[in-house]
Amino acid sequence: MSITITPFTKQQLLPQEEKLEVARKKSELFIGIPKETSYQERRICLTPDAVNSLTYHGHRVMIEAGAGLNSSYTDKEYCDAGAEVTSDTKKVFSCPMILKVEPATLAEIEMMNPQTILLSAIQLKTRKKVYFEALTKKKITALAFEYIKDEDGTYPAVKALSEIAGIASILIAAELMITNEFGKGLLFGNITGVPPTDVVILGAGTVGEFAAKTAIGLGANVKVFDNSITKLRRLQNNLNQRIFTSTIQPKSLLKALRRCDVAIGAMRGKERCPVIVTETMVEHMKNGAVIVDVSIDTGGCFETSEVTSHEKPTFIKNNVLHYCVPNIPSRYSKTASLSISNIITPYLMQIAADGGIESAIRCDKGLKNGVYMYHGILTNSAIGDWFDLPNNDINLIVF
Repeated sequence: MSITITPFTKQQLLPQEEKLEVARKKSELFIGIPKETSYQERRICLTPDAVNSLTYHGHRVMIEAGAGLNSSYTDKEYCDAGAEVTSDTKKVFSCPMILKVEPATLAEIEMMNPQTILLSAIQLKTRKKVYFEALTKKKITALAFEYIKDEDGTYPAVKALSEIAGIASILIAAELMITNEFGKGLLFGNITGVPPTDVVILGAGTVGEFAAKTAIGLGANVKVFDNSITKLRRLQNNLNQRIFTSTIQPKSLLKALRRCDVAIGAMRGKERCPVIVTETMVEHMKNGAVIVDVSIDTGGCFETSEVTSHEKPTFIKNNVLHYCVPNIPSRYSKTASLSISNIITPYLMQIAADGGIESAIRCDKGLKNGVYMYHGILTNSAIGDWFDLPNNDINLIVF
């Protein structure tokens, strides 16, 4: 067998040009942060430290005067961080990018310039068709915190706020056990010679997990109910200890509720949260027991639950104290603001580094998942089906 060796040509032996990747042109962001006007909303999207990081990298941040006060951040702190502080609301809404915790109102959308980028929560169950029509009219690109995915496929904003809600539900219950109208004066925990507090948690998701961790840390006896064996198994593994877990069987649930001092509602549903505990079950609970229904945001999982406010958070029904305040994380506004800011700031840096929102969503599938309106075109099929609106697949628009 013969092997033919092809000689190098003169051109092949000459030095060749190296082909380098063309660097993306970075963009400078101009972010407006208005004061939250929604009822009971006390959080803010960016802390002064986050603003300082953005301005250090050459970006502009304009914030409405007093926007951070409910989260214990003063205008001076934002000013020292490099933000432009103004009392002119319209001036803030004229910025090319708007950051809000709550969804924008129709009046606020009207103040925005065409082609504005809006980054906020969407809270789909509180939206109306006219909201999306207003965004379309202004050709706004809108992203929802709740829809943005992390590298591992989880929703970081939802998870972070659920962690706060889970921990808070136990702290609120502990406070109510001492000061409620029944005068129970019970200490949440496990004291030598005193029976431990009995806690029933409905739901083994993130809220249920962090409620269980907090209750166990205080020495309580915890029982968790959920119809998903997978979630119950994951919760057991994450807690790193064995606790009572069960699928939701009316007989065993009633038995647990009759003995418990605190019941936490942490169930979720695709649309409305399922009602797990009937009024008859609540009637069989101890006098002075405490219910904290975190699921009230989606309707509540106790039949006796009624929406309350941070100003008047509790009511008594069937001799059981109910706490049914929506948006529990807003009660802990500084912690929640820090959490939201930690999630949003890296995405803002990424958008700038990639050269703008268009390039960023091409490169990051998780960020792309957060887009529900692209230059006025609805790109979320679930929203389109819900409100009977025309929608397009964002992958066919941005690729």
